[in-house]
Amino acid sequence: LQKAAEQLKPSAPIKFHISSRTDSGVHALANAAHLDIQRALGRAPFTGPQLLHGLNHHLKPEPIRILSAQRVSSTFHARFCALSRTYIYRLLLGCAHRSQIPVFEQDLCWAPPGGPLDIPAMRAAAQLLLGTHDFSTFRSPHAEAAAQSPVRTLQLLQLQPGHGLLGQHPLHRGLEFWEVKVKSKSFLYRQVRRMVGALVAVGQGRLAPGQLQELLELRDPRALPPHATAPPEGLFLHSVEY
Repeated sequence: LQKAAEQLKPSAPIKFHISSRTDSGVHALANAAHLDIQRALGRAPFTGPQLLHGLNHHLKPEPIRILSAQRVSSTFHARFCALSRTYIYRLLLGCAHRSQIPVFEQDLCWAPPGGPLDIPAMRAAAQLLLGTHDFSTFRSPHAEAAAQSPVRTLQLLQLQPGHGLLGQHPLHRGLEFWEVKVKSKSFLYRQVRRMVGALVAVGQGRLAPGQLQELLELRDPRALPPHATAPPEGLFLHSVEY
């Protein structure tokens, strides 16, 4: 996006700030960012529609589009002014093997192996994570992640029926889509993927709901069972609220 903005020939270097960064393989339905663009002396500032058209023109080869653009105050910051961020994780049930994932759903959901999930148990476990907690167990164990405060407040964590990207389609016969929807002002690195992985482990019977509470209270990223991090392809940044 910054390279596209530089094609608009600003008179000073572009300052670009995005609201949320995502892991490789994670999707964004609607992210937000702000740009400081200074035009040459005597030229009027870009209007929102002009900026939208100009950026999309230079973004043509990229799988990204600007949906809207508007002027904001000089005190606005796309990252620090956000009130909350909402993510959705898409689960696909009913696939005995990855090859059974419909072609239009490839790399857009996670099909956990092992048969049906115990949805009531997952919902009970999700309730234990709501509210303000030290989420050390659910952050990445990498050393650089330790610099962040591990205290976060989950405003929403719910499991709801989902749908395929093609709606009701013969390719989806016998398959079941579910979505984990989670909302917070901010998240720790890989927190959402690790929470989803733990919830799926509960649904598979590998963890009891009460054990999720125990893991949370341990406050140790090494306490989460190996391979309990959900893969990135099922995760979508749904929206950023201001």
